[in-house]
Amino acid sequence: MPKHLNLTLKVWRQAGPQAQGTFQTYQTVANEHMSFLEMLDVVNEELHAKGEEPIAFDHDCREGICGMCSLVINGAPHGPRKATTTCQLHMRTFKDGDEIVIEPWRARAFPVIRDLVVDRTAFDRIIAAGGFISAPTGAAQDANALPISKPDSDLAMDAAACIGCGACVAACPNASAMLFTSAKISHLGRLPQGQPERHQRVLAMVRMMDEEGFGGCTNFGECAEACPKEISLENIAWMNRDWWRATLADRGARAETGTG
Repeated sequence: MPKHLNLTLKVWRQAGPQAQGTFQTYQTVANEHMSFLEMLDVVNEELHAKGEEPIAFDHDCREGICGMCSLVINGAPHGPRKATTTCQLHMRTFKDGDEIVIEPWRARAFPVIRDLVVDRTAFDRIIAAGGFISAPTGAAQDANALPISKPDSDLAMDAAACIGCGACVAACPNASAMLFTSAKISHLGRLPQGQPERHQRVLAMVRMMDEEGFGGCTNFGECAEACPKEISLENIAWMNRDWWRATLADRGARAETGTG
């Protein structure tokens, strides 16, 4: 027989971006095999049955792919299990009688829309600032047409695993988006297809990241610890090196043309 857990939930409720938010307390019983989001579904069914407003929270694929399930659980983005999204977190992680505090991401660049839902379109604008790659389209090329070293392909794929959930921002004391931005920059910058716009891309994306109001990186490392896809801090170091190269190249080009 599955084990049932009696839980006390303290959930952040906020009617809108300008409303004053507060914690509300709810009692619920969860099956140990439920995911965390399924537990919230049950709570919302109970609230609906009472004629109360359900808790707003983000979700989509529920398979650890989309990055929508952005919850801070007992002070940790996505909860207590490492390399696990909220939707992959199961209630057997908790004990009978536990109190669970549930909050939205906390960052100036991620304003609360309602309850546990935040606006993460700042990430979209950072990606858009990077523009497109100029690799030709059409018929698929032969797999061996572009030689790529195994180390480069591995590092690019590791960086591309970023799902853009924002846990790195929520975990960082400075609300920095450096881990996210560096993953998006380095996974293209390490591949041949990303070379033509490489310098332009890093300058534009870092500039947009700063304009969106994210904090600076001071190497605390909480971002990598909280990342459900275990994106490496090495991507930040790689991006910083590329940014300096691009900045120096840009200054040199301006000096040569007299536009700097």
